[in-house]
Amino acid sequence: MQSEKDCILGIDTSNYKTSAAVTDAKGNILCDLRQLLKVKQGERGLRQSDALFQHIENLPLLLTEALKSGRAKRIAAVSFSERPRPVEGSYMPVFKAGISFGKTAAAALQVPCFGFSHQEGHMEAIKAFSSFKDRDSFLCWHLSGGTSELLAVENGQIRIIGGSKDLAFGQVIDRIGVALGMAFPAGEAMDQKALEAETSSAFLKKVPSDGLRFNLSGIETQCGRKTRELAGSGTEVKPLIRELMDKLARILIEITEKAAKETSITDIMFTGGVSSSLYISRKLNEHFARSPLLVDFGRQELSQDNAVGIALLGGKKLWP
Repeated sequence: MQSEKDCILGIDTSNYKTSAAVTDAKGNILCDLRQLLKVKQGERGLRQSDALFQHIENLPLLLTEALKSGRAKRIAAVSFSERPRPVEGSYMPVFKAGISFGKTAAAALQVPCFGFSHQEGHMEAIKAFSSFKDRDSFLCWHLSGGTSELLAVENGQIRIIGGSKDLAFGQVIDRIGVALGMAFPAGEAMDQKALEAETSSAFLKKVPSDGLRFNLSGIETQCGRKTRELAGSGTEVKPLIRELMDKLARILIEITEKAAKETSITDIMFTGGVSSSLYISRKLNEHFARSPLLVDFGRQELSQDNAVGIALLGGKKLWP
């Protein structure tokens, strides 16, 4: 049996998912475990205290599974997400669970531990399995329930150059999904409805933009109003969902093209839960297939919250 310490244990405790992963020195994923946090039907999120409590309950089970099959003896370091973004002052209580369990596991295994930001983990999970693996400069969309940012990554430095000024893409999708009776988070269910729609409605206005920034509250209000109008009427809502997804894809295309022109960077990576949308990614891939810009979604199943990127970052830290 393999006994060399050649693996990293990664832990991520985001707003709505508890995750643990094990990767080896070659960047192979040996274990990828995720537990969605429980949100009551009809509600659109969790309080930080409730999410933190669920992480504390979930982590012992996930870590027990992650360290099975002799993997505990192979752990060379433990890494964990400790804050939302890699900037001073970035903080959310939910990450305290991962920090605590990560440091405890490292002490028990007598190995070093490393902390990274949740955003860096998202980016590494996609970059490691994309055509940008060895690139130092590229643009990156981080699209999730709480973040909709366009980032310029240059020589390892990350800066925000664009994105939403109000709501995040995931918030809009989740709010409309919950209004339609879907469970929170509603991204996968909304995506499936958009894929099933044979036609698109024509109720919604274009998402307004200002340079590389845009506002999503308007389209959320429009879509919410139309959802209430359709309620109980027997009218199929799939065309409305498809139109919403079309409008979101359209603003991503518009801002991406503007940013590429302004920065002269033609490589664009997509990460975050919304990037796992098959409907939106197909729209973007179809458009940019006719463009000099190169877009890459990596392994889309890794776009959602997970600890894989955090584990891979730990490997880079330990074995530079």
